[in-house]
Amino acid sequence: MRLTPGLCAAVLIGCGTAPPTPITLADGGTLIDLADGGRAVQLEDGGVVPAFSFFVTSLKALQELSGSQAGFGGDLRYGETGTGAGLRGADKLCAVIAERSMPGASAKPWRAFLSATNDGNGNQVNAIDRIGEGPWLDRLGRVVALQKAELIAGDRPSSVDATIKNDFPNEDGVLNHDPDGTGQVDNHDTLTGSNAQGKLYSATATCADWTGKSGSEGKPRVGHSWIRSGGGGMGGPGGNISPNNWISSLDESGCAPGVNLIEMGPPMATSNTVGSGGGYGGFYCFSMVP
Repeated sequence: MRLTPGLCAAVLIGCGTAPPTPITLADGGTLIDLADGGRAVQLEDGGVVPAFSFFVTSLKALQELSGSQAGFGGDLRYGETGTGAGLRGADKLCAVIAERSMPGASAKPWRAFLSATNDGNGNQVNAIDRIGEGPWLDRLGRVVALQKAELIAGDRPSSVDATIKNDFPNEDGVLNHDPDGTGQVDNHDTLTGSNAQGKLYSATATCADWTGKSGSEGKPRVGHSWIRSGGGGMGGPGGNISPNNWISSLDESGCAPGVNLIEMGPPMATSNTVGSGGGYGGFYCFSMVP
């Protein structure tokens, strides 16, 4: 992942001109702007690594990695076993998908933004506590949030880049509402199991801690990766819930695998899938380092 340092004129903005104000990170690195409009992290030793620490898992990636057109559903173990396998498997999926987009990116500590009831020792797991302190940037270097508090300051992160604020990008930096350029699809529901503060929503909101796909393990809580016009949000534990909230907007009908990309309103009572309300069981991935 390391870029060649030293070729300032070819790589970094500001060679011979006044550079933008850099952002110093908690680990001593510096967030810098690149000539192509992207972002990178300049390390204390002078090396430069691409800044890529957030994405929505794409339908294509989940279909290919699950080997099914219906995706994984609520079972994200991905070969992991034992208590906590759902979260570990989801984290592994994040790393694999990141690597497919940017070779070397899997070396970063990727975490799925998912809450669970049991960390293996009987303790509750809150998605917001799994992902580090920030900043987080998408595949093209656009800011999602500079620090954790900004992620839960409102329906959308308070410092998010305007170009991705209302439509979060997938692992390739493509806005996920129209990932193939063939027309917008209803794929906004994104698994979190969390309330608007990024904490566990309820004991039945996690598909048996992301190990269940029969359809009867509960109703997984989802947020909206892009703003869905026309309402559709549902209240409940966690306070004021909006249809625009990226973490917590409504409950899907069940945990079975399933893809529904046709605009049909709220989750269908006749369905028991993670895609019943417009989606495919996608989830958010964050790296604990930029």
